[in-house]
Amino acid sequence: MTPVMSAVMTTTTTEQWIPVCASTELIHDRGVCALVGERHVAVFRLSGSGELVAIDNVDPFTGASVLSRGLVGSVEIDGGSVAYVASPLRKQRFDLRTGTCLDDPDVRVDRFEVHESAGRVAVRTSHGSEGTGSSWSNVRETGA
Repeated sequence: MTPVMSAVMTTTTTEQWIPVCASTELIHDRGVCALVGERHVAVFRLSGSGELVAIDNVDPFTGASVLSRGLVGSVEIDGGSVAYVASPLRKQRFDLRTGTCLDDPDVRVDRFEVHESAGRVAVRTSHGSEGTGSSWSNVRETGA
């Protein structure tokens, strides 16, 4: 199964923090999906550290918006613990801090900055100038 990638670039600079949910709505190691601009974003609170992470919710192998419903786990890689979410469809694992697919390092999902303030969780949308704000999207299986 070969993913096909197309780059989407923007040339204007905008940045905005979008509130997505109350802090109390995030259960450890469970994801929530939020619409941030026109993007489906999966937001997670990791158990142990309580760290907040956010990645694209679209599974690049199927095009389905499902990663927020995946299973969260961790694996030891090069002596460090890597938190991941496994897609509920085909079980590919995505590093929650980098977006890289652990099962196919040539594939990744976008990650987003996330913070918590005054009992609310917010995700930052930002698009840099051309060449620095590229976003890989529309990654889908070709079936070839």
